[in-house]
Amino acid sequence: MKTLEELYRDILNGKVRVDQPLPENYDPAHLDCLLRPKEYAPVVPNQSCLKCESQETEYERACQNSCVFDAIWEDEEGKLQIDKEMCAGCEACIHACKQGKLTAGKDVLPAMRSVRERKGNAYALVAPAFFGQFGEMVTAGQLRSAFKALGFAGMVEVALFADILTLKEALEFDLHIKKEGDFQLTSCCCPVWIAMIRNIYEELMPHVPAAVSPMIACGRMIKRLYPDAVTVFVGPCLAKKKEAREEDIQGAVDYVLTFQEMRDIFEAADIHLEALPEDEREHASRAGRLYARTGGVSEAVASMTQQLQPEKLHVRAEQAEGAKACMEMIQRIKKGETDANFFEGMGCVGGCVGGPKTLRKQEEGRACVDNYAEESLYKTPLENPYVRKILEELGLGTIEDLIEDPILERDFSKKDRSKCNLGRRLL
Repeated sequence: MKTLEELYRDILNGKVRVDQPLPENYDPAHLDCLLRPKEYAPVVPNQSCLKCESQETEYERACQNSCVFDAIWEDEEGKLQIDKEMCAGCEACIHACKQGKLTAGKDVLPAMRSVRERKGNAYALVAPAFFGQFGEMVTAGQLRSAFKALGFAGMVEVALFADILTLKEALEFDLHIKKEGDFQLTSCCCPVWIAMIRNIYEELMPHVPAAVSPMIACGRMIKRLYPDAVTVFVGPCLAKKKEAREEDIQGAVDYVLTFQEMRDIFEAADIHLEALPEDEREHASRAGRLYARTGGVSEAVASMTQQLQPEKLHVRAEQAEGAKACMEMIQRIKKGETDANFFEGMGCVGGCVGGPKTLRKQEEGRACVDNYAEESLYKTPLENPYVRKILEELGLGTIEDLIEDPILERDFSKKDRSKCNLGRRLL
């Protein structure tokens, strides 16, 4: 029996058609995963797994042991099951499984069908980590042309909404950090970091501003302007698929494609980005573009708080990258072993440029992002005229109004299910 990955490749290469009966050597369950990815966890079985060859004990699989969210279990028949509500999409289990029995879910088929059959326009929302991912010489303008060749009406840099969230996070910091000992956990970037706090360290949630991520803010803004629009986020992160489906924010982003999925689409469509014409637009500031790497959020918020309220407490930031380091940082917070007042967690080492679905090495991705950020015409969100334009579209008279605008807010009290016994394998 062929694997899900093999079926995916054969569909893209035209060897298998989804409108015809599936050949006998393919699993119908795999086809359902590809056609209806929202019905499954971000991580799905690549092939049947009744017995784990690397099982270390009678009770634990390697994938189970790697999952801090306790999303993996065995049914009565000993078959591997992944809970779609509890899986955060961190991919730890995929890397732990040496037999390749697990793989990332794919949104390619329904996403591109929606782009083709859309009633309104389709927009590609590209993560701040995008620059350099599709080729060292491929420009943002050529990438925009590539999306238009696929049927998208346009490409929007999510870094523009990172600019806006920087303002909100800075305002939240000024509102809540009044004295030594107060602290804020940044909420606006990494879904694995937020899932960790929300489901394992829930007592720290009062220190997390109720702000959406730049991805969700971007999707909501487009939907407000164009209610029939199809929004497709493109980035380095599998966990964004889970974030887009969460109860309190679902509907802002219709589909999430990884950089690897997007590369597959370009190759299947025979689109050569380096040969396409330029379609340049300048959207984001240096600060917003730096969200793609560790320290970028802290740097942006620290700079903004100094600009907005130079006479008040300044940001003393601490960052952690990778799940283990994030847990260690949280333990230091709980024990009072740090004097920082702003904590930035990234689920991946290096930040988004080190995401599991990037196309370049982390160091190369960071260099590309840093160079692209330095090329920006605007250094801070306050200098960015597009930020002002969006504030006007939202009907906001001042920057301070960002604190309460619902398009940037989320309700962390909404959970899909009760999370109990989480984090039993923590440090």
